[in-house]
Amino acid sequence: MIGKSLKNREQGTGNRDQAPCPVHSPSFWRMGGKPLAIAGMSVMLLAVAGCRQDMQNQPKLIPQRGSEMFADHRGARPQVLNTVARGQLHEDSYFYTGVIEGPSGYRQEQNLMPFPVTIDVLRRGQERFNIYCTPCHSRVGNGLGEIVERGYKPAANLHDQVRLAQPVSHYFYVMTHGYGAMPDYSSQLTPTDRWAVAAYIRALQLSQAASASDVPSGVQVKDLKDVAREKNLPEGFAAPWALPATAVQAYPPVTKEGNPALAPANPADPTIKIPVSKPAPAAQK
Repeated sequence: MIGKSLKNREQGTGNRDQAPCPVHSPSFWRMGGKPLAIAGMSVMLLAVAGCRQDMQNQPKLIPQRGSEMFADHRGARPQVLNTVARGQLHEDSYFYTGVIEGPSGYRQEQNLMPFPVTIDVLRRGQERFNIYCTPCHSRVGNGLGEIVERGYKPAANLHDQVRLAQPVSHYFYVMTHGYGAMPDYSSQLTPTDRWAVAAYIRALQLSQAASASDVPSGVQVKDLKDVAREKNLPEGFAAPWALPATAVQAYPPVTKEGNPALAPANPADPTIKIPVSKPAPAAQK
């Protein structure tokens, strides 16, 4: 009965007619088949390892890794000398910075525009000034913009003695880097637009402090009060602006910076102090 069941099992699995594996045969190992098997397995391992290296070591550059392709074994190649990326050729440093190196080695602002000022430049400066500057400085630049009436720190009065004494590139520098509570506007204004705004600020200062001698001959000049009366403007339109009661001083006022809405500032301190560099020590003998 047992032999019959084994026979049925062999017939059911199909193993009855299969030959035994020679590697598992004891006679294979007695006849010296072990070295042959080891040699065959070694050949297979070498073939597999060689295939993997061909796939892994591809002729390509991987960021932040070395490379055998170049003599210096660096995958990242150094930039070609004396090359400049497109849009980054800042050859005129004064145009992009607003300062030059002074005799003492410090940055020095200049009362000089890097390009001719035309009526189109002033119009462009007026447009940019009205968009970005008037919320704090107002349309006339007296530091009483709309947000000052809503609790913001009063902005600088561009018509006080301190600001009138500043060179024109000072405004470019402030717009580029910010000053005090004022953030920088380098992302909103291109360098050309910053210079245009600086030129318009200077023109605005001249217009607010102009005298009869500055007017060309034959041109009639009307008083602002008369103009307001002719146009039926509100009472006090031509009067000095007063700081609204809703304004809040975020910080204690600095007297030398002038009082908002009042020009000229009193007292004024337009002096810019630059520390004197120490003389170089005498050479030892």
